[in-house]
Amino acid sequence: MSQVIHHDEHYDAEGSKIGMWLFIFTELLLFGGLFIIYSVYRFSNQDAFHLAAEELNRTVGTINTIILLVSSMTIAMSTSALQKKQKKTTLALLGVTLLLGLVFLVNKYFEWGTKFEHGIFPGSQYMLDHLSQGEILFFGLYFVMTGLHALHIIVGMVVIGFAYAGVRSGRVNADRAALLENSGLYWHLVDLIWIFLFPLFYLIH
Repeated sequence: MSQVIHHDEHYDAEGSKIGMWLFIFTELLLFGGLFIIYSVYRFSNQDAFHLAAEELNRTVGTINTIILLVSSMTIAMSTSALQKKQKKTTLALLGVTLLLGLVFLVNKYFEWGTKFEHGIFPGSQYMLDHLSQGEILFFGLYFVMTGLHALHIIVGMVVIGFAYAGVRSGRVNADRAALLENSGLYWHLVDLIWIFLFPLFYLIH
Protein backbone atom coordinates (compact mmCIF):
# COMPACT_ATOMS: atom_id res chain seq x y z
CA MET A 1 0.00 0.00 0.00
CA SER A 2 2.78 2.42 0.93
CA GLN A 3 4.52 1.66 -2.37
CA VAL A 4 1.34 2.60 -4.26
CA ILE A 5 1.05 5.89 -2.34
CA HIS A 6 4.72 6.64 -2.94
CA HIS A 7 4.28 5.87 -6.64
CA ASP A 8 1.25 8.21 -6.82
CA GLU A 9 3.16 11.01 -5.09
CA HIS A 10 6.06 10.54 -7.49
CA TYR A 11 3.66 10.63 -10.43
CA ASP A 12 1.98 13.79 -9.10
CA ALA A 13 5.36 15.46 -8.60
CA GLU A 14 6.47 14.62 -12.13
CA GLY A 15 3.13 15.78 -13.52
CA SER A 16 3.37 19.11 -11.70
CA LYS A 17 6.90 19.63 -13.01
CA ILE A 18 5.79 18.94 -16.59
CA GLY A 19 2.91 21.36 -16.07
CA MET A 20 5.30 24.03 -14.79
CA TRP A 21 7.65 23.56 -17.74
CA LEU A 22 4.71 23.92 -20.16
CA PHE A 23 3.63 27.08 -18.35
CA ILE A 24 7.18 28.45 -18.52
CA PHE A 25 7.23 27.72 -22.26
CA THR A 26 4.05 29.76 -22.81
CA GLU A 27 5.53 32.62 -20.74
CA LEU A 28 8.68 32.56 -22.85
CA LEU A 29 6.54 32.74 -25.99
CA LEU A 30 4.72 35.76 -24.56
CA PHE A 31 7.87 37.68 -23.68
CA GLY A 32 9.60 36.45 -26.84
CA GLY A 33 6.83 38.10 -28.86
CA LEU A 34 7.26 41.33 -26.88
CA PHE A 35 11.03 41.23 -27.45
CA ILE A 36 10.45 40.90 -31.19
CA ILE A 37 8.05 43.88 -31.16
CA TYR A 38 10.64 45.87 -29.21
CA SER A 39 13.37 44.97 -31.72
CA VAL A 40 11.25 46.01 -34.72
CA TYR A 41 10.33 49.37 -33.19
CA ARG A 42 13.87 50.00 -32.04
CA PHE A 43 15.27 49.33 -35.50
CA SER A 44 12.91 51.91 -37.02
CA ASN A 45 13.31 54.48 -34.20
CA GLN A 46 16.95 54.16 -33.15
CA ASP A 47 17.60 57.81 -32.28
CA ALA A 48 14.33 58.21 -30.37
CA PHE A 49 14.94 55.01 -28.39
CA HIS A 50 18.45 56.25 -27.57
CA LEU A 51 17.09 59.56 -26.23
CA ALA A 52 14.33 57.87 -24.22
CA ALA A 53 16.73 55.34 -22.68
CA GLU A 54 18.75 58.24 -21.24
CA GLU A 55 15.79 58.97 -18.96
CA LEU A 56 16.05 55.60 -17.21
CA ASN A 57 18.07 55.17 -14.02
CA ARG A 58 20.84 52.74 -14.84
CA THR A 59 21.93 52.47 -11.19
CA VAL A 60 18.49 51.31 -10.04
CA GLY A 61 18.34 48.84 -12.94
CA THR A 62 21.76 47.44 -12.01
CA ILE A 63 20.83 47.11 -8.33
CA ASN A 64 17.62 45.30 -9.24
CA THR A 65 19.57 42.94 -11.50
CA ILE A 66 21.93 42.06 -8.64
CA ILE A 67 18.95 41.60 -6.30
CA LEU A 68 17.28 39.11 -8.63
CA LEU A 69 20.50 37.19 -9.31
CA VAL A 70 21.08 36.81 -5.55
CA SER A 71 17.44 35.76 -5.04
CA SER A 72 17.87 33.08 -7.70
CA MET A 73 20.82 31.77 -5.72
CA THR A 74 18.94 31.79 -2.39
CA ILE A 75 15.92 29.89 -3.72
CA ALA A 76 18.21 27.32 -5.36
CA MET A 77 20.03 26.95 -2.02
CA SER A 78 16.69 26.52 -0.23
CA THR A 79 15.86 23.53 -2.44
CA SER A 80 19.24 21.97 -1.64
CA ALA A 81 18.72 22.64 2.07
CA LEU A 82 15.31 20.95 1.95
CA GLN A 83 16.80 17.85 0.31
CA LYS A 84 19.31 17.73 3.20
CA LYS A 85 16.34 18.02 5.64
CA GLN A 86 17.60 21.36 6.97
CA LYS A 87 14.20 22.88 7.65
CA LYS A 88 15.34 26.05 9.43
CA THR A 89 17.90 26.83 6.73
CA THR A 90 15.27 26.25 4.04
CA LEU A 91 12.85 28.66 5.72
CA ALA A 92 15.57 31.27 6.23
CA LEU A 93 16.62 31.13 2.56
CA LEU A 94 13.01 31.37 1.39
CA GLY A 95 12.53 34.35 3.69
CA VAL A 96 15.57 36.05 2.15
CA THR A 97 14.22 35.34 -1.35
CA LEU A 98 10.87 36.92 -0.46
CA LEU A 99 12.62 39.93 1.07
CA LEU A 100 14.75 40.42 -2.05
CA GLY A 101 11.63 40.20 -4.24
CA LEU A 102 9.99 42.87 -2.09
CA VAL A 103 13.05 45.14 -2.34
CA PHE A 104 12.96 44.74 -6.13
CA LEU A 105 9.30 45.83 -6.20
CA VAL A 106 9.95 48.80 -3.90
CA ASN A 107 12.80 49.96 -6.15
CA LYS A 108 10.55 49.58 -9.19
CA TYR A 109 7.77 51.51 -7.42
CA PHE A 110 10.05 54.50 -6.79
CA GLU A 111 11.50 54.30 -10.30
CA TRP A 112 8.03 54.34 -11.83
CA GLY A 113 6.97 57.04 -9.35
CA THR A 114 9.74 59.34 -10.58
CA LYS A 115 8.57 58.86 -14.17
CA PHE A 116 4.95 59.63 -13.21
CA GLU A 117 6.05 62.80 -11.37
CA HIS A 118 7.68 64.01 -14.59
CA GLY A 119 4.55 63.21 -16.61
CA ILE A 120 6.13 60.19 -18.30
CA PHE A 121 3.46 57.49 -18.40
CA PRO A 122 1.23 56.03 -21.13
CA GLY A 123 -1.34 58.52 -22.41
CA SER A 124 0.04 61.52 -20.50
CA GLN A 125 -0.37 64.97 -22.02
CA TYR A 126 3.31 65.72 -21.36
CA MET A 127 4.41 62.82 -23.55
CA LEU A 128 2.03 63.81 -26.34
CA ASP A 129 3.26 67.43 -26.25
CA HIS A 130 7.01 66.97 -25.72
CA LEU A 131 8.10 63.54 -26.94
CA SER A 132 8.44 62.11 -30.42
CA GLN A 133 6.44 59.11 -31.57
CA GLY A 134 9.53 56.91 -31.18
CA GLU A 135 10.06 58.02 -27.57
CA ILE A 136 6.38 57.40 -26.79
CA LEU A 137 6.75 53.89 -28.24
CA PHE A 138 9.84 53.28 -26.08
CA PHE A 139 8.11 54.27 -22.85
CA GLY A 140 4.96 52.38 -23.83
CA LEU A 141 7.00 49.20 -24.22
CA TYR A 142 8.97 50.01 -21.06
CA PHE A 143 5.84 50.26 -18.90
CA VAL A 144 4.12 47.26 -20.46
CA MET A 145 7.12 44.92 -20.30
CA THR A 146 8.50 45.94 -16.89
CA GLY A 147 4.94 46.10 -15.53
CA LEU A 148 4.22 42.59 -16.75
CA HIS A 149 7.51 41.45 -15.24
CA ALA A 150 6.63 43.09 -11.90
CA LEU A 151 3.31 41.21 -11.97
CA HIS A 152 5.25 37.98 -12.44
CA ILE A 153 7.42 38.92 -9.44
CA ILE A 154 4.28 39.31 -7.32
CA VAL A 155 2.89 35.96 -8.51
CA GLY A 156 6.26 34.35 -7.82
CA MET A 157 6.31 35.75 -4.29
CA VAL A 158 2.82 34.37 -3.64
CA VAL A 159 3.88 30.92 -4.86
CA ILE A 160 7.05 31.05 -2.75
CA GLY A 161 4.88 32.13 0.19
CA PHE A 162 2.81 28.95 -0.21
CA ALA A 163 6.03 26.92 -0.41
CA TYR A 164 7.27 28.63 2.77
CA ALA A 165 4.03 27.76 4.57
CA GLY A 166 4.28 24.19 3.28
CA VAL A 167 7.83 23.76 4.53
CA ARG A 168 6.92 25.26 7.87
CA SER A 169 3.96 22.90 8.35
CA GLY A 170 5.92 19.90 7.09
CA ARG A 171 3.70 19.29 4.07
CA VAL A 172 6.63 20.25 1.85
CA ASN A 173 9.66 18.18 2.79
CA ALA A 174 12.58 16.25 1.29
CA ASP A 175 10.21 13.55 0.04
CA ARG A 176 7.53 15.97 -1.20
CA ALA A 177 9.49 18.90 -2.57
CA ALA A 178 7.56 19.51 -5.81
CA LEU A 179 5.96 22.79 -4.68
CA LEU A 180 9.30 24.30 -3.69
CA GLU A 181 11.03 23.00 -6.83
CA ASN A 182 8.30 24.47 -9.05
CA SER A 183 8.52 27.76 -7.15
CA GLY A 184 12.23 27.79 -7.90
CA LEU A 185 11.65 27.10 -11.60
CA TYR A 186 9.14 29.94 -11.83
CA TRP A 187 11.47 32.33 -9.98
CA HIS A 188 14.35 31.47 -12.30
CA LEU A 189 12.05 32.29 -15.24
CA VAL A 190 11.33 35.70 -13.71
CA ASP A 191 15.06 36.31 -13.30
CA LEU A 192 15.80 35.18 -16.86
CA ILE A 193 13.23 37.59 -18.29
CA TRP A 194 14.77 40.48 -16.35
CA ILE A 195 18.25 39.58 -17.62
CA PHE A 196 16.89 40.32 -21.12
CA LEU A 197 14.85 43.38 -20.10
CA PHE A 198 17.72 45.09 -18.29
CA PRO A 199 20.12 45.47 -21.24
CA LEU A 200 17.33 46.20 -23.73
CA PHE A 201 16.02 49.19 -21.81
CA TYR A 202 18.94 50.33 -19.64
CA LEU A 203 22.18 49.46 -21.44
CA ILE A 204 21.70 49.43 -25.23
CA HIS A 205 21.89 53.05 -26.34
